[in-house]
Formats: sequence, structure tokens, C-alpha cells
Amino acid sequence: MLSVRKIGLSIGLLVFIIGASNLYDITFSLMFVGVILFLISLEKVHKEGYRLFTISMLISFGMEFVFQPISIFLYVFSLFVLWFFRDPKRTTPKDENIVISPADGTICKIDQAPMPKETNLGNESCLRVCIFMSVVNVHVNRAPISGIIENMIYIAGKFFVASLDKASEHNERNILVMQNKKNEKIVSVQIAGLVARRILSFVKKSTSLKAGERFGLIRFGSRVDVYMPLHYSTQLKEGDKVTAGESIIASSSS
Repeated sequence: MLSVRKIGLSIGLLVFIIGASNLYDITFSLMFVGVILFLISLEKVHKEGYRLFTISMLISFGMEFVFQPISIFLYVFSLFVLWFFRDPKRTTPKDENIVISPADGTICKIDQAPMPKETNLGNESCLRVCIFMSVVNVHVNRAPISGIIENMIYIAGKFFVASLDKASEHNERNILVMQNKKNEKIVSVQIAGLVARRILSFVKKSTSLKAGERFGLIRFGSRVDVYMPLHYSTQLKEGDKVTAGESIIASSSS
């Protein structure tokens, strides 16, 4: 099925580019067909993607009357926006003793660290798993556990490369504190990266979430850190790939 979707994306992109490069002769018909093929192959796109896609397409059309080669590039970028905001279905394991990856990406750090100071949860060491999301990853973030959102904390900050350790303390970030049925605190921190300029949240404080439910996204490259009690352990290592809502990043021994 994945191969079929990739073929559909490629054909849709090709048809779209042909339509864009011959805009005055073939109008928008080929571009329309290309977009439809592209969307079908993506399965689902988050609504934020449709908004930015519309804005990008309007700018692209305006550039037709200024310098067409730039407009073609912008048209292709418009499709990239749709692809970036893709939001595929995920099958989440059901187990109260595991923590699920909140993000697609690569494990960039595994260590022990205290909870973020903004949470006021003390200085006791926790297991921390850090996931770097490049621009090619799905950027919709999902709840790592089932539980209640006990607190949400937004911190404005800088925009260092998200994979750097100092990004955890200095970058723009949004902290999600969740409590599970065992009264454990599991904390997810959305961290904006070098290119990312906005963290979007879909939830509010006191909301009840199931593991794998969507809680937010970060635009164009970022990172998510997960903090959990030390009786959780992980089999992952730096460089491993994980999938939001599906990959198990840690399990409890109690």
C-alpha cells in the first residue's frame, strides 16, 4: 500500500508541474488533477495544511504575472505544504505500562534529567527520551499515554537547531504534563527548531486523552522530549527511528 501511495504522489507531482509550467495553455486543469492525485495518495492532511496551501497557491498565482519560473517553484512548494501536514492513521498499542512515541523521527538523546523546571515537579532524575523531527517526518504529535492533562506551559524562546542539547532549555517550547491512572507524571515537551516558528496545540488543560490521540504539531522541523519516572526503561538507542502513536519508547517495571 505504501508503494502505491508513493507512485500516486509521484504521478500527482508530475502532472501538477506540467500544468503549472503550461498555465496559459492548459489553464488549471492539469494542476487540479495533480492536486487531487496528490491528496488521495496522502490519505489525510491536517486542516492547518489546507490553510497554508491556499495562501501559498494564491501567492504562486500572483507571481505568474511577475516571473513565471518563480511561480512554478512556489506551486511545487504548495504541494510540499500539503505533504508536510499529512496526518496518517496510526494503530496504538493498548497497555498501561508502556509509553508511546509522541513524534515521528530519530532518537537523538537518551539520558537521565530532572523534569523541566517550569513544571515545578522537583529535581528528581527522570528517564528522558529525545526525538528529533526533520522536515521529512510527519509533524502531528500524539499523546504518549492515556491520562489527564494536568498542566500546559508555553515558553517563548530562541530557535537553535532542535537536535542540540541546549534547545531543551532555550528554544520556544510547549510543555504537556499528563497523569496516568497510576498517578505517574509523564511530560512531553514540544520544542521548536531552527526553521520552526510556531507550536500548535489542539488540547486544553484538564482534557482526557487516550494514548495515540493527537495533541499538537510543530511547523517545519523540531523536537519532542519525553520525561518519565526511572522505573521506566527503554530498549531504544540513539539513531533509532520511531513512529508517533505506534512505537514503544519505554515500558514500566512496576
